[in-house]
Amino acid sequence: MASALPDFTRLTNPIDLTEQIASINDWPFERSADDELTVAIAGTWSDYHLSLNWRDDLESLHIACAFDLKVPMSRTAEVYRLLAQINEQLWIGHFDLWAHDGVLLYRHSLMLHGAEPTPGQCEALLQAALESCERYYQAFQFVVWAGKRAEDAIATAMFDTEGQA
Repeated sequence: MASALPDFTRLTNPIDLTEQIASINDWPFERSADDELTVAIAGTWSDYHLSLNWRDDLESLHIACAFDLKVPMSRTAEVYRLLAQINEQLWIGHFDLWAHDGVLLYRHSLMLHGAEPTPGQCEALLQAALESCERYYQAFQFVVWAGKRAEDAIATAMFDTEGQA
């Protein structure tokens, strides 16, 4: 499919913007290439390891956010059931399981197609990943370590408390 846009020269690298956001927030990060950044963020339930990659050919900034929770083979089927239930509820992004490594992660991409990224867009991408991981971490933990069924784990994760004790 041919683009209706004239040739576009990108002025801003989205990885540069996310690196600035990490620096402002005092998050440890490593820039391994012009198109790749890894960031470590301490959450409430886990430490999150974010990998951000810029794909020039797709004009897309991809984020993958993994947390410290390995899925043993014995719990893989139930985790897949939980993934399906969680992903049905997400408006943006999705959770995935790299079964070979037992790694759970959240993934999403920001497609720019000829547009310049804004700091707000990059912050929103990071925020969506962190909020989703924080929201569902305990459900994954209930299935993986407590041996709960996916339905029970998601019900627990969706329970919102109000007020203060």
